[in-house]
Parts: sequence; structure tokens; C-alpha cells
Amino acid sequence: MNRSEIQPTESDRIRIGECVVTLSSREVEVAGARRPRRLTPKALGVLRVLLRQPGRVVTREELFAEVWPDTLPTNDVLTQAVTQLRKAFANDDDNGQAYIETIAKTGYRLRVPVQAMPEPEAELAVEAEGAAGDSNAVVEVHTPAPEDMRRRRWRYLRRRLLLVLGLLMLAALLVMTVLLLRRAPASSPVEAAVENGTRVIGSPQRPYRLITATAGFETYPTLSPDGSQVAYEGASEDGLGGGAIKVQTSGNAPARQLLVPPEGAVDRFPNWSPDGRDIAFARFSADGGCQVLIASATGGALRQATRCDGTELLSFDWTPDGRGLVFGSMVGRYAHRGIRVLDLASGQWQPLQYAVDQDDFDYAPRYSPDGKWLVFVRNPQMGDLWRVPAAGGTPEQLTSESAELRGWAWLGDGRTIVFGRRVDSEVRLYYLDIERRTLRDAGLDDAQWPAVSRHGGMLAFVHRRAQFGVFKVPMQGGEPERLFASSGRDGQPMAAPDGRQLVFTSDRSGSFALWWADMQRPDSLRPIEGLRPEARQAPDWSADSRQLLVVGRDAHGRAVVYEIAPRDERLQPLPVPAEQPLQALYGATPEQLLVVERDVDQRTRLSLFDRSTQPWRRLASIDGVSQVRFDRAGRRVLFTRLAAEGLWAADAALSPDSVRQISEDKPSRWRYRSWTVAGHDSIGYLGSSTRCSTILVRIAAGQEDAGRCLDAQRLSASNGLSASADGTALFVALAVSDGADIGVMRLPEKAPALFPAFSKMLMFKGNGPS
Repeated sequence: MNRSEIQPTESDRIRIGECVVTLSSREVEVAGARRPRRLTPKALGVLRVLLRQPGRVVTREELFAEVWPDTLPTNDVLTQAVTQLRKAFANDDDNGQAYIETIAKTGYRLRVPVQAMPEPEAELAVEAEGAAGDSNAVVEVHTPAPEDMRRRRWRYLRRRLLLVLGLLMLAALLVMTVLLLRRAPASSPVEAAVENGTRVIGSPQRPYRLITATAGFETYPTLSPDGSQVAYEGASEDGLGGGAIKVQTSGNAPARQLLVPPEGAVDRFPNWSPDGRDIAFARFSADGGCQVLIASATGGALRQATRCDGTELLSFDWTPDGRGLVFGSMVGRYAHRGIRVLDLASGQWQPLQYAVDQDDFDYAPRYSPDGKWLVFVRNPQMGDLWRVPAAGGTPEQLTSESAELRGWAWLGDGRTIVFGRRVDSEVRLYYLDIERRTLRDAGLDDAQWPAVSRHGGMLAFVHRRAQFGVFKVPMQGGEPERLFASSGRDGQPMAAPDGRQLVFTSDRSGSFALWWADMQRPDSLRPIEGLRPEARQAPDWSADSRQLLVVGRDAHGRAVVYEIAPRDERLQPLPVPAEQPLQALYGATPEQLLVVERDVDQRTRLSLFDRSTQPWRRLASIDGVSQVRFDRAGRRVLFTRLAAEGLWAADAALSPDSVRQISEDKPSRWRYRSWTVAGHDSIGYLGSSTRCSTILVRIAAGQEDAGRCLDAQRLSASNGLSASADGTALFVALAVSDGADIGVMRLPEKAPALFPAFSKMLMFKGNGPS
């Protein structure tokens, strides 16, 4: 057999287009890529079938029969395998579509040339066999192609060189550490006490300082360009409970109020201009009106930039030249889907040309320091960071968290972002390296809504350390009763239909867990072992109160739906055919499950599954759903949407013609989880106002009441509540202690120039996403 007769499927290394695939290791080498890309076994199986017939169409049925024998797979699993293949073959100029072509309603075709790359031993054997038949023949030994040999030699030398450099740098680091420990002065009073062998004279210093220390809430900080001043939202000096913009130095000098809002108005969302002369902010009036205003940083020269609606997800920032404002998605009378720029001089709007779906809500757009990129949060309720060229183009996803994001900001280097993310029972700050796509924890507890100065390297953020407890609240009036009090943070209380059992999330034991109790036996309280629950969505009880569904994380950090029998302490992962399940509930029958999921194309939808078949069968879906509840009494599905306020209903089968809106403005987007089924044909929604911290609004038959103040002082948590089966009581998490202050700190210095590569490896490799 000569070289031309070697078939692709008989060789371990195959050149496919511009890429080289090693079948045994499932690796794809792409020109220009730093390291090989690894395929999943199923994706490799699809590739093997396509390699047998390059250039010809392979039907879906053939692929199912070859790669998924003896099973009944859905089209989704094949689509996922092909998507992974295209990503593996993708380069800077192509996304992999040029390699594998989709033939509509038929199958797929491999479009690029395929060439087997035999190993050196195989070539030697071929030539030796030919020479054996001729005693006068000269055995010609073929060595690999020079390019291939050079590549292998370079990889060998590079591994050895990196190993030697790593060992040298590690040794140098250890020596430097020993020298610094011997010579450096103590950095805190406690360290000084230990070093001097005397006494403890204080606690370690924090890397930040709080510049506000009032009993209320200070939020949404913005820094002057040089970092010397902070503007934020705080209580108005008129004492009427409204909000105003305060300005303060980054030290602890007293704050001054920028402007006095009109009676009943609230000023929010301050944003400092690039030249430091002006502050833009939003003013919400008592009648529901909204304006974006600009004032001098000293408090004068007030002027209107534009009118807006009263949404709590209004977002805007300055353009780099200070001549305009860039806005995120807006709704209401001034609705616009997607990002657009307002020219302040002319008042003209310029929409950004990029792809945005009707179910997407793009929030908090901000220009990069060099003005080349716009980064924004897509669907902040379950959001991720995206970027798009500042002039418009194709959006690119930066994170894949589906998390509750609480603010973000650019760092001055233009490649790092700091953002707030809810993790278990708190919100923490993380640094994202955009180029490496790596995360590291900023080391700040209970921090959110970060802001960074354009110069000077200063970081400001909201420090909120709230403690919530679980309360039982009578629906018809009466004092809230606290259940299972502790010093931890309790949330998401879900009462079982039997009226006895209760589960809730808590960090009371030091780690975040799901806790179960029989409310008639307080001593029964215990955590459910072996489960790390997601704080995004609350659990759901079965109709017979024997089991519940919870979304948690496995040992690899993947989202998994678990079915739990809490009395028997049984926990079972379920084979939900979803890329990323976000919430799971029981449907009309035990065999039917409702799942809010995010698919491979990052679209969020509600799906109804039949789990009596293997694999599970998807019966129906509704796109753009953020939260769902099943009303057993009314046999209907209630849900909220990502891109709109309000509440919708559908029948138990998710029939398209049954979908209707039952509330136009409740819940709001940000409080999309602050509602529950509360009796027959009734919904309970928790909101707040300047006069009452927690208000209960009842929605029934499409009508809502005026609301009742449940607790004038304590705010409710926004991530889940429940009602008793008879609708007489609510189970809700209320703040036991609360408040928010503004913290400021100097950003950490960059890694030492002596070992930049090694310091970056330490910085990012050991601090993966949480």
C-alpha cells in the first residue's frame, strides 16, 4: 500500500483543512492557537463518520445510528456535537462554518480537504515491504516532513524550557519571600505584636476604608476622573426619605448634597463626566416621570439630557469625548431594544448596529478606556458580560455565568473588568481578564456596584452586609414570627403543601447549604448533606410533599437538577436534557417537569419535559422566561420574562394560544423572584416604598389591591418566598440587620516586572470562577 492509499480513518493524525486532528487524544491543532483543543467523545464520533465520506452529505439518521446506537437521542445532542466541532476548527477569520456545512432538514457535510498524516514508522514499513521483493532494491527510509519535524522539535524544546524557567522562577520567588519576611516591617498592629513578642494591640487593617457610616443606605458610587471624590446616592437632607446625590472626598470628610430634589422626587444613578466637570443622574418624580439630568459637579447649571421611563433598570454612561451619553435598553414610552447613543448638543439618538434578540435586555453599557469596545450586561437578572465594537458589529460573550450581576467597571489597563456577582448568600467582586477569559476573586466580602476612576487607580464600591432571617407572616394581618433564628443568613423559604415541612438556604453552619425542618418539631432542623444549592432559584415541592427539586452544582461546577426526599435523606441527580438548567419544578403530573434552561446558543427558555421516556422528551417551550411557578389549584403555569416587567400565565401544557399577560408591571425585572402563588387564583408580590420597607400586593383575576405594609422597617430578600397551601401565611426572608456604605481603596499594584509571566500565572491559575 503506498501513501496515497492510506485512508483518513486508518491514520491517527489527519489534516482537515488547515487543522490537524489526533484521533487517539481527541486533540485539534489550529494554526495560531496556543494549545490544542480537546473534543468530547461524541463530537469525535461525529467527526469519524464525516471523515468516511468527505464532501458527501451524511444524514442525521446515519449519525444517530453510528454515534448514539441503542438510544433515542434528540436533535439537540447532535447539534451540540457539531457546534463543538465548529468551535474546535474556528480561527480568527472563521467560526468553523467553513469546515462543516449544515444541509437543511437532511444532515451535515465536511467541506474541506482531508489528508492522512502517517506516522514515521508506517512510512518505513511501506518502503521496506516494497524493497523485500527486490534484492537489488534500496530501502528508502522516509522521515516526517521537515515542517512536522520542526514543529515536534519545537514543542519538545519548549516544554523543557518552560519547565526549567518555572523551577528557576519558583526558586527565586522562595528566596525573595524569605528575604522579605526577614526585612519587611509588620503591616498591621497584630503582626507587629506577634513579631515583637509583646501584646495584641489591634486588628489587621482592611484593604479598603468606609467613607460613609450612617444608618441608612448609600449606593451607586461613581468616582471623579482623578479618584479624589466620590458621588453616590444617599438619603436627602430634607428628611422626607427621598434619595439625593451626595458628593464626598475619598477620605472621611463630610458629604455635601449636589442638589435638592423637588418634593416627592428621587435622584439616582450618578455618573461623573470624563473631564470631571459634570455629573449626569436620573430624577424620578412622584407621578412616575423620569428625566436624565446633567449638573455641574459643584451643584449648578442643571439641564435636561432626555426624558425616560421609570424603570429600575435604567442605565447610561458618558461617551469617551464627553459629548454624549450611551444608554442601555429602555422600555415604556421611550422604549428601545438595545444600545444607543444620545448626542447632547443636538439631542439626536444613534442606535448601535449589532444583533439583539427581542427577548434580550442589554444593561449598563460602558466604553473601554481606549474607546474601541462597548461592554454591557445582557439580561442582568441572569446575566453575562458581553462586548461589541464601539462602532457596531457582532457581540461577543465574555462570561458564561447566568448569574445575578451587581454592577461592573473597566480598569485602566483596558483588558480587565471588575464586577459584582451573587455567590451563595453574599455578593463578591471578581476581576475578569478579557483576553485570557480568567476570573479571580478580589478578596472583598459583601461588595457590589464597583466604580473605578479613569486615572489614579481608585476603586469605590457598595459594602452591604445584610443578615436575613426566615419569618412566617399572617396574610390577613399580625406580627411576623421568626423561625429557626440564627446568626447566619437565611433565605428562600419554601413551605411544603402538607403545611409542616420547610426548606430554606442558609450559611448558618459556616458554609452555604439547604436546610430542612418539620415546623412542628424545631429540633428536626438539619442541613441536606451532599448538596451545594444554587442561590439563583428556590426549590420546589412535589404535590405529595415527599420530594423536592433543587438546582445545584456538582463537583465540576456544572449545574445539575437534583430530586431530594428530605425525610429519607435521599438525593438523586436527574438526567435533564438541557445545556444549563436554571430552575426546575413539578408540572401537572409527577412525570412532567418544568425547567427554565439556557441552551447552547445562550437563549433562555421554559421547557416542559416528559421524564417517563428515556431520554426525556421535550413537549413544549416558551422563549425568554426568567422565573416560573406552577399553580396547582388553577392548573396553570405562571412566569416572568427577561425583557419585560409583568406576569404571564399559560396552561399546564404550555400551549401557545393559552399565553396571556395577567399583570403589566408586577413583578419588576429586578424583583422577578419576589412573588408566589398565594391561594386560589391569587398571587402575592413583595415590593417596597419610601414609607414601607416591605409591602404585600395581592393580584387576583387580573386585578391588584392597594397593598398592605407587612413590615415598615425590614426589607425583604428578593430571591424567593412561598405561601402556605391554604393561602393564610407567607414564608419570607426579612432583614434582621441591614445597611449599605461606600468603600474606597487603591487598586492592587500590577505584578512585579521581574517575573511578569510567573506572577500572572499565580494570579489567575489559582483563582478560577466561583
